[in-house]
Amino acid sequence: MRLSFVCIISLCYLHSFGQVSDNSLLSVMFYNVENLFDCEDDSLKYDEEFTPESNKRWNHYRLRQKLNSISKVILSANQWQPPDIIGLCEVENSNVLKQLIYETGLRSLRYKYIHFESPDKRGIDVALLYRQDKVKVIKSSPVNISRPDNNFYTRDALYTHLCFNNRDSIHVIVNHWPSKRGGTLASEPKRVHASNCVSSLLDSIKSIDRNCHCILMGDFNADTEAQSLKQLIAGHQLIVPKLLETNHKGVTGTYKYKGQWSQIDHILISNTLNDKYSSNLKIIDLPFLVEEDRSYYGVKPYRTYIGPRYNGGTSDHLPTLLIISENRTDSLVLD
Repeated sequence: MRLSFVCIISLCYLHSFGQVSDNSLLSVMFYNVENLFDCEDDSLKYDEEFTPESNKRWNHYRLRQKLNSISKVILSANQWQPPDIIGLCEVENSNVLKQLIYETGLRSLRYKYIHFESPDKRGIDVALLYRQDKVKVIKSSPVNISRPDNNFYTRDALYTHLCFNNRDSIHVIVNHWPSKRGGTLASEPKRVHASNCVSSLLDSIKSIDRNCHCILMGDFNADTEAQSLKQLIAGHQLIVPKLLETNHKGVTGTYKYKGQWSQIDHILISNTLNDKYSSNLKIIDLPFLVEEDRSYYGVKPYRTYIGPRYNGGTSDHLPTLLIISENRTDSLVLD
């Protein structure tokens, strides 16, 4: 009975958002999937907490549940048209990506993945999924953010040059900037460094084609007023799409900490892309992605773990979805 009720609510939600994507040319999703680890102990990574022998008791059954749930999110996010491009972060390796696209409900959709191992000590990386019948990959490469000279190792960004709509090329950068561990102000210089690295890449891209289309997405661990993100947006005339209303009252971001929502997961677009196409951004807060927030109010992301305790949800973040359409309308102009 509970499953049927959730399905009915989800269908109503999908119908309401599907109206903005009828004429879509490209759909782009970003999702921090909260520690998508396999169950094996990699001697080169600090991944011991995600093994069957750890306090978290991470095992193949729980991994399978998480993979199926992520595939359900992807299948449900954009009505009956799964996203053409999906940026992911907190992915351990290509093994879990293969399981996601070949051993779940995604297996018939012809998704391929792009992934590079990064220097992050825990072994979490970013990745890109793409529908090979919708977009074509021109090239891709990792973008180093680490500074070995300062003993600072973090996940790389991921750069991919794609062709969509059989005519337009687009440069996509998937990010997972350093966390706020140690405090927001104390850790901000690390994110400023990440911002500078991405800015240098954009400079290189624009030196070849100043009218190029770009999409930057990721968990930036910063809102748009933080120095790290603000300087990147201003320096490259990036557009922050206006968010459509969410399904659940009170959901105003992608991450909730001590009762406060924050928007730290972003999809940003170049002004050239904004000038040519209509774009709409939505936080995906499907019913199975949230649970009651008993400590504060409203709902919160239905996460996989709360500390060492298995909670059974999908992620501690909500995904975002960008729809790029052919025709612009006054009501959908971005800020």
